[in-house]
Amino acid sequence: MTNRAKEDANAMVFSARALARHLGFSERTVRRLDSSGRLPAPVRIGRSVRWLRSDIEGWLDAGTPDRKKWNQMEEGGQ
Repeated sequence: MTNRAKEDANAMVFSARALARHLGFSERTVRRLDSSGRLPAPVRIGRSVRWLRSDIEGWLDAGTPDRKKWNQMEEGGQ
């Protein structure tokens, strides 16, 4: 495992590039999934767009629902 991969694995937030590596997708696919509402909503810090690791892990465990369903699940505590 490279140092970069180790950093990504331990990160609390993912950039689009790191999320793509984590999911095994291209960065373009991550951006497309985000714009179509098929990923959990990212956090914006200034101009930076990041995804919380806890959101991504929970989303994967829940079966990758679309953003609307994921938000409902989060609010409902499922």
